[in-house]
Amino acid sequence: MVHFYNQIEQQKQVLRCIHLVLPAAIASHVLHCVVNGKKLLVYTDTAAWASQLRFYNSAILAAIAPVTRESVSLMQIKVRLETLPTTSLPGRMPIIPSAEKIALIHEQSLTVSDQQLKQSLLRLSATLERLSDNGSTKKMSTNSRKDMK
Repeated sequence: MVHFYNQIEQQKQVLRCIHLVLPAAIASHVLHCVVNGKKLLVYTDTAAWASQLRFYNSAILAAIAPVTRESVSLMQIKVRLETLPTTSLPGRMPIIPSAEKIALIHEQSLTVSDQQLKQSLLRLSATLERLSDNGSTKKMSTNSRKDMK
């Protein structure tokens, strides 16, 4: 467990060294770093900042040399994309088409000659039907399943 805390502390020191050697505008976009053997991985938030960081390759490697256990000779820059939370926003509801439009999608899908498109439209109409609260579309559900077969 102590080993992991030491690694985390080393990463923090390396990140501080990187921030000190870079101009403030670029340093604020260096999010994380990891030393893995002779390789330094630097994480930034966009490809544009990654491109700018490449110009500081030798300065960064020289700055981190005193705090790394091994001689780091290679720097790799990665873009770390922020992922959006998977939960939906509160109060936001999907917009479900009217029963007439769902029925129209279903009817039109039966006339399509391309089988892949036909199956996709049938699945779409079945999903929309299931999501709609309108009881009049319940009858179409059984027919939709028959048509998809």
